Amino acid sequence: MSTSSSTHPFEDESAVYRVLANAEGQYSLWPDFAAVPAGWDTVHGPGTRAACVAHIDERWTAMAAAGGGAGTDTVPAGPAREKVRVS
Repeated sequence: MSTSSSTHPFEDESAVYRVLANAEGQYSLWPDFAAVPAGWDTVHGPGTRAACVAHIDERWTAMAAAGGGAGTDTVPAGPAREKVRVS
């Protein structure tokens, strides 16, 4: 891993990442060097941080459009529509 001690592993633009998803439809950006936690599956990657974030954003936009917005301009509330970061 090529990070300095001050770089958080989820924010290192030069690191390799995966996109994980769980059975509830939640997504997580995950460093490739770390083991995938139980209950999560790789759905994209490994790849650059930018490519993985774009993958999540594309699906997040589709989920928001399909959900109707529920009075918000982002994503409907509820556990199946939340972005999460597993740490």
